[in-house]
Amino acid sequence: MSKLEDIVSLCKRRGFIFPGSDVYGGMAGTWDFGPLGVMLKKNIMDAWWKFFVEDRDNIYGIDAAILMNPKTWEASGHTATFADPLVECKECKSRFRADKITKGINESVTTEEFLATHTKCPVCGKENWGPIRKFNMMFQTHVGAVLPDDDKELANQNIAYLRPETAQGIFTNYKNVIDTIYPDLPFGLAQQGKAFRNEISPRDFILRDRECSQMEIEYFVAPNTWEENFETMRSLQHEFLENIIGLDKSNIHELEVPKEDRAHYSKRTIDFMFDYPGGEEELMGLAYRTDFDLSNIAKASGKSMDYRDKKTNETFVPHVIEPSIGVERLFLAVLSSAYTEDEVSGEKRIYLKLPQNLAPYRYCVSPLLKNKPELMEKAKEVYEKLRKKYSNVTWDDSGNIGKRYRKQDEIGTYECIVIDFDTLEDDTVTIRNRDTTEQIRKNIADL
Repeated sequence: MSKLEDIVSLCKRRGFIFPGSDVYGGMAGTWDFGPLGVMLKKNIMDAWWKFFVEDRDNIYGIDAAILMNPKTWEASGHTATFADPLVECKECKSRFRADKITKGINESVTTEEFLATHTKCPVCGKENWGPIRKFNMMFQTHVGAVLPDDDKELANQNIAYLRPETAQGIFTNYKNVIDTIYPDLPFGLAQQGKAFRNEISPRDFILRDRECSQMEIEYFVAPNTWEENFETMRSLQHEFLENIIGLDKSNIHELEVPKEDRAHYSKRTIDFMFDYPGGEEELMGLAYRTDFDLSNIAKASGKSMDYRDKKTNETFVPHVIEPSIGVERLFLAVLSSAYTEDEVSGEKRIYLKLPQNLAPYRYCVSPLLKNKPELMEKAKEVYEKLRKKYSNVTWDDSGNIGKRYRKQDEIGTYECIVIDFDTLEDDTVTIRNRDTTEQIRKNIADL
């Protein structure tokens, strides 16, 4: 397994990921995706969308607003329960999430339970803790032209939150979808988008940050069919992660979450864990949310969330199966799996063994020699032809051909195409494979 520091170094060096606001010294828990990172991230998100939405006739897309009516978060329980256990060291005043600095405890840990672990402060090494306090992770803001100092009461009425999850934007649009396209059950609504969580202690690179992208599906089912639909979604997650994204199934583990550790809305949850460089961490979750969300919306809004079955004419509130995955967590899993070191001609080589459908570039086109106009002209012709056909094609004429290979290997380019003097004679090119380094000749027309 690769080391996290090696992946972080490659991401910065090759333009995958940069620290957020890097020029000003950064901002904890924020990361910026560079040119190659944007392409890899887009490929991952496009693969998810194609597999779960475009290739199915009962899952539809939604793109809800980030800012939502505050009643949304009251009805969902986020205002009251979306909190982590915060503990402060009385010596150095550092603050931590208690369950992340001590093994064997969970989010519901009490002050007495935490103190009994005799945990030492990771910063100063002392054992002098304050009480556990619940810290709500939602980012708060004010909507409209009212300043908090102008009128505190009025300002409080204008409080809004950056959404901590994309799910509620789906639930609040459930009735809109029913009233417009009235799909047959079971059906799903899918959304990709930003979510914001004011993490107490961001850590492990992009694994736990304050701004992330989520990909979620709310799959609406008849109440008496939730178990079979849960198993269907469970199988689809494995198919996507292993066959579409290419993660090694030996690195994916299912964790049946016990009742005391489940979210307040869940009757059953399976966490899909992954062997990251720093150890096993959650990659995604699959939850049975029952009718919790829709029933709460009905109570809070006074509007019916009933669904009328077209065949039986039966009326009921659908139950929900939710697969939810963080794009950054999946991005890191992909990089961790792809990062490879070997030796070529006695020299260490680093390359990203990315699946062809995810690699930022499918081809890199190069002239054998940059100072030969006839090779440059032919290489440009091949480059333009392939760009029109595949789009994710790059050009490289810097340095010698060996250095170009190493550079393209390190960013995961699947194959390198070299135009040489034989190309001018027979219209064939050299194709060099990233993983095997083997080279073959192929006609340009067959690319």
